[in-house]
Formats: sequence, C-alpha cells, structure tokens
Amino acid sequence: MMDSLWLWIGFNVFVLAMLALDLGVFHRKAHVVTFKESIAWTIAWVAMAMLFNLGIAHYLGNDKGLEFFTGYVIEKSLSVDNVFVFALLFSYFAVPALYQHKVLFWGILGALLMRAAMIVLGAALITKFEWIIYLFGGFLVLTGIKMIVKREEEIHPEANPVVRWFKKLMPVTAEYRADRFFVRENGVRMATPLFVVLLLVEISDVIFAVDSIPAIFAVTKDPFIVYTSNVFAILGLRSLYFALAGVMDKFHYLKIGLGVVLTFVGVKMLLAHSAWKIDTHVSLGVIVLVLAASILLSLLRPKKTAAVAALPATIAPSARS
Repeated sequence: MMDSLWLWIGFNVFVLAMLALDLGVFHRKAHVVTFKESIAWTIAWVAMAMLFNLGIAHYLGNDKGLEFFTGYVIEKSLSVDNVFVFALLFSYFAVPALYQHKVLFWGILGALLMRAAMIVLGAALITKFEWIIYLFGGFLVLTGIKMIVKREEEIHPEANPVVRWFKKLMPVTAEYRADRFFVRENGVRMATPLFVVLLLVEISDVIFAVDSIPAIFAVTKDPFIVYTSNVFAILGLRSLYFALAGVMDKFHYLKIGLGVVLTFVGVKMLLAHSAWKIDTHVSLGVIVLVLAASILLSLLRPKKTAAVAALPATIAPSARS
C-alpha cells in the first residue's frame, strides 16, 4: 500500500516540477512559440513518456508496460481533436500568438485536475458496478460512429451556455489587456476575452475527456496506468498544438480514423467478459494500423477543394464578446 502511495506522490511531484520548469524558466517571458521549439518539446514529452513506460515495464511487469503504451497511444491520438478546437478558438477570438501558450498552460493544468477526478470516479464506478463497463462501451461505439458519419461539425463559441452565463455573472472587457485574465477598471473587476477563451478550453477538454477516459478503461482498470498515460498525453498537448495547428487540414481522414478507433475500443469493452475478448497486443496493433492508414490516405488523397478559411484575425474581440 505504501509503495503504491509513493508511486502516486512521486509521479505528481514530477508533474508539478515539470510545470514549474515550463512556466518559471522556459516561458517566464511571453513569446511566440516557434515550430522548431514546438517540435523539440513534442519529442521531449514523447521521450519522457517512453522512459516512464520502460520504468513501468521494469518495475510493474511487461503487461502493465503494454497497457500504459496502448493507453498513451489512444489518449495521444484522441488529443488531435483538442488541437483542432484550440486552433478554432484562437482564430475565432483573434488571440495574439504571444499569449496562446499561457492560455494552454493554465487550461491544461485545469484539465489535469478535472481528469484526475474523472478517473478516480470512473475507477470507483467500474469497481463497484462492473456492468457499467458495458455502458462505457456502448457510448464509445455510438460516439465513434458519430465521428465517422458527421465529420464536419461547426462550433459556435459565442452560443456556449456557460460563456453566456459567465458574461451575465461578470463583465468582460472589449479588448485584450496584454496577457491578463482579469483587470480592475473604474473600481469594477472585469474578465478579459483571454479568460473567456481559457474557459472554453477547459469546457472542450471536459467534453473530450468524456470520450477518452472510458476508452482507456477498455485497456486497463488500473487507476495509476489510466492516470499517468492521460497525464503524459495532456502534458504534450501544448507543444503538439503549436506543431500541428498549421497543417491539421492536411490530415482530413484522421477524423474517420479516430472514429474507427473509438468504435473498436467500444467493441473491445463490450466483449471484455466474453469468449471473444480482444487481447491488448491486438488492440495496440489495430489502433496503430488505423491511425497510420488514415494519415497515409490523407497524404495520398489530399482535399480537392480548398479548406474553409479561418475567421480573419483582424476582427476585434469586442465584436464577439
């Protein structure tokens, strides 16, 4: 029991140390994250995840190591949808590139806390009510089919009920105030459009977590493996955004691939207690094959029509607040 407790404490200390290093050293001063920098950080986060994976395999066994790797691949691939939403939100609200990293930093910190709570709740539910795994499986199958059939879905941030409720609760400034989330003007405390974007980033992650967390429970029910694979996937999400935001439209079949992955994982959950139970090795092979095929097909068959242009960055935030 104590060994398990120290594992949790040690991992979370590592996460907090990396976040402090990120904000306090590498991004102490706001700057535009370059493509070269984002690629370097993406490689660094993947390398750290793989080193941690080797540690899991060495100390907890090869089966646990395989579960972590499969879960990490699932979470990393599903996080591509987050990247698309981040790009849409930053374009819609004309967020200056100088401040985008700060929004993602605090957004991902909040996501870590919310996902930890959701994982603990999910693990408790599955432990006490084992039949709930079939609900998770059915939900993933339906979600996957929806992603395959309904590939293009418009998002209207200004219509979000949480944002509309927040604007009734607190006034929002007409323009950005550098990288500040809140300001005090004429004795009145006000939020800035940057905080509205942060709020939407948090909401979008909760929505995506509803899909991704049940998906990883199809691979393992070990809360530590579920949590750590989620955390490593999320910690690399900022660098992944800055690396892929400009080329996302090239991978137009990836959405179908992700839908197939979710459907397959849902089927795996539904068959978990049957004679047709799908082995973790097979799961990993199918997931990697589907994702690789969707990326390759996107490159071999590029879109014939031009991608829908993003909203002009010259539109003032006040027009949308």
